[in-house]
Amino acid sequence: MKVSTRGDYASRALLSLALRPDGPGPTSVRDIAERTGLPQPYLEQILLALKGAGLVRSKRGVGGGYVLARAADEITLGAIVSAVDGPIAVGDFGEPHENGACDHEGQCVLLAVWSEVGSHMRHHLDSFTLADMVGRARNMSQVLEPLD
Repeated sequence: MKVSTRGDYASRALLSLALRPDGPGPTSVRDIAERTGLPQPYLEQILLALKGAGLVRSKRGVGGGYVLARAADEITLGAIVSAVDGPIAVGDFGEPHENGACDHEGQCVLLAVWSEVGSHMRHHLDSFTLADMVGRARNMSQVLEPLD
Protein backbone atom coordinates (compact mmCIF):
# COMPACT_ATOMS: atom_id res chain seq x y z
CA MET A 1 0.00 0.00 0.00
CA LYS A 2 1.16 3.50 -0.74
CA VAL A 3 -0.32 6.41 1.21
CA SER A 4 -1.45 9.03 -1.29
CA THR A 5 -0.47 12.68 -1.26
CA ARG A 6 -4.01 13.41 -0.05
CA GLY A 7 -3.53 11.03 2.88
CA ASP A 8 -0.19 12.60 3.78
CA TYR A 9 -1.52 16.17 3.47
CA ALA A 10 -4.61 15.34 5.53
CA SER A 11 -2.44 13.83 8.26
CA ARG A 12 -0.13 16.85 8.24
CA ALA A 13 -3.04 19.29 8.44
CA LEU A 14 -4.67 17.51 11.37
CA LEU A 15 -1.33 17.16 13.14
CA SER A 16 -0.90 20.91 12.75
CA LEU A 17 -4.27 21.46 14.43
CA ALA A 18 -3.43 18.95 17.17
CA LEU A 19 -0.09 20.62 17.91
CA ARG A 20 -1.93 23.85 18.79
CA PRO A 21 -5.04 22.72 20.69
CA ASP A 22 -5.08 25.71 23.04
CA GLY A 23 -5.18 28.37 20.32
CA PRO A 24 -7.59 31.29 20.56
CA GLY A 25 -10.08 29.55 18.27
CA PRO A 26 -10.34 28.00 14.86
CA THR A 27 -7.28 27.99 12.62
CA SER A 28 -7.68 29.39 9.13
CA VAL A 29 -6.82 27.36 6.06
CA ARG A 30 -4.21 30.00 5.22
CA ASP A 31 -2.50 29.53 8.60
CA ILE A 32 -2.52 25.74 8.29
CA ALA A 33 -1.08 26.03 4.77
CA GLU A 34 1.68 28.37 5.95
CA ARG A 35 2.63 26.20 8.93
CA THR A 36 2.65 22.96 6.96
CA GLY A 37 3.91 24.18 3.59
CA LEU A 38 0.87 22.68 1.86
CA PRO A 39 -0.83 24.33 -1.14
CA GLN A 40 -3.90 26.18 0.12
CA PRO A 41 -6.37 25.32 -2.69
CA TYR A 42 -5.65 21.58 -2.35
CA LEU A 43 -5.73 21.85 1.45
CA GLU A 44 -9.22 23.39 1.28
CA GLN A 45 -10.50 20.34 -0.61
CA ILE A 46 -8.87 17.97 1.86
CA LEU A 47 -10.31 19.81 4.87
CA LEU A 48 -13.80 19.57 3.34
CA ALA A 49 -13.38 15.79 3.05
CA LEU A 50 -12.16 15.63 6.66
CA LYS A 51 -15.16 17.70 7.74
CA GLY A 52 -17.47 15.31 5.91
CA ALA A 53 -15.88 12.42 7.79
CA GLY A 54 -16.47 14.18 11.12
CA LEU A 55 -12.78 14.68 11.92
CA VAL A 56 -12.84 18.50 11.89
CA ARG A 57 -15.43 21.22 12.42
CA SER A 58 -15.42 24.57 10.72
CA LYS A 59 -16.52 28.06 11.62
CA ARG A 60 -17.31 30.57 8.90
CA GLY A 61 -16.64 34.27 8.81
CA VAL A 62 -14.16 36.50 10.58
CA GLY A 63 -12.10 34.45 13.01
CA GLY A 64 -13.28 31.30 11.28
CA GLY A 65 -11.34 28.22 10.38
CA TYR A 66 -11.01 24.62 11.49
CA VAL A 67 -10.73 22.75 14.78
CA LEU A 68 -10.51 19.05 15.55
CA ALA A 69 -13.98 17.54 15.99
CA ARG A 70 -12.68 15.01 18.53
CA ALA A 71 -9.79 14.71 20.94
CA ALA A 72 -6.42 13.94 19.32
CA ASP A 73 -6.29 10.55 21.07
CA GLU A 74 -9.57 9.58 19.37
CA ILE A 75 -8.42 10.27 15.79
CA THR A 76 -6.29 7.59 14.15
CA LEU A 77 -4.11 7.78 11.07
CA GLY A 78 -6.32 5.06 9.61
CA ALA A 79 -9.40 7.26 10.00
CA ILE A 80 -7.62 10.21 8.39
CA VAL A 81 -6.35 8.25 5.39
CA SER A 82 -9.73 6.54 4.91
CA ALA A 83 -11.50 9.90 5.03
CA VAL A 84 -9.61 11.24 2.02
CA ASP A 85 -8.64 8.06 0.13
CA GLY A 86 -11.46 5.65 0.84
CA PRO A 87 -11.10 2.20 2.37
CA ILE A 88 -7.57 1.03 3.16
CA ALA A 89 -6.88 -2.03 1.03
CA VAL A 90 -4.03 -3.66 -0.85
CA GLY A 91 -5.99 -3.50 -4.08
CA ASP A 92 -9.45 -3.78 -5.56
CA PHE A 93 -9.34 -7.52 -6.16
CA GLY A 94 -12.67 -8.50 -4.62
CA GLU A 95 -13.30 -11.03 -1.91
CA PRO A 96 -12.75 -14.79 -1.97
CA HIS A 97 -15.84 -16.89 -2.81
CA GLU A 98 -17.73 -13.95 -4.38
CA ASN A 99 -18.70 -13.48 -8.03
CA GLY A 100 -16.66 -16.43 -9.29
CA ALA A 101 -13.48 -15.22 -7.57
CA CYS A 102 -12.34 -18.80 -6.93
CA ASP A 103 -12.94 -20.10 -10.44
CA HIS A 104 -9.28 -19.91 -11.47
CA GLU A 105 -6.27 -21.70 -10.08
CA GLY A 106 -4.62 -19.92 -7.15
CA GLN A 107 -6.89 -16.90 -7.32
CA CYS A 108 -8.89 -17.71 -4.21
CA VAL A 109 -5.89 -18.16 -1.92
CA LEU A 110 -4.31 -14.93 -3.16
CA LEU A 111 -7.54 -13.00 -2.63
CA ALA A 112 -7.61 -14.25 0.95
CA VAL A 113 -3.97 -13.19 1.48
CA TRP A 114 -4.55 -9.71 -0.03
CA SER A 115 -7.57 -9.29 2.24
CA GLU A 116 -5.49 -10.29 5.26
CA VAL A 117 -2.70 -7.88 4.32
CA GLY A 118 -5.26 -5.05 3.97
CA SER A 119 -6.64 -5.90 7.40
CA HIS A 120 -3.13 -5.73 8.90
CA MET A 121 -2.52 -2.33 7.26
CA ARG A 122 -5.82 -0.94 8.62
CA HIS A 123 -5.03 -2.26 12.09
CA HIS A 124 -1.50 -0.82 12.00
CA LEU A 125 -2.63 2.65 10.86
CA ASP A 126 -5.38 2.59 13.48
CA SER A 127 -2.75 1.94 16.16
CA PHE A 128 -1.39 5.50 15.69
CA THR A 129 -3.40 8.46 16.99
CA LEU A 130 -2.89 12.17 16.46
CA ALA A 131 -1.94 12.34 20.14
CA ASP A 132 0.85 9.83 19.43
CA MET A 133 2.04 12.02 16.56
CA VAL A 134 1.96 15.13 18.76
CA GLY A 135 4.15 13.34 21.30
CA ARG A 136 6.59 12.24 18.61
CA ALA A 137 6.71 15.74 17.10
CA ARG A 138 7.42 17.32 20.48
CA ASN A 139 10.11 14.74 21.26
CA MET A 140 11.72 15.38 17.87
CA SER A 141 11.73 19.13 18.38
CA GLN A 142 13.46 18.65 21.75
CA VAL A 143 16.08 16.41 20.13
CA LEU A 144 16.64 18.94 17.33
CA GLU A 145 17.04 21.94 19.66
CA PRO A 146 20.64 23.19 19.79
CA LEU A 147 22.58 22.53 22.95
CA ASP A 148 23.71 25.56 24.93
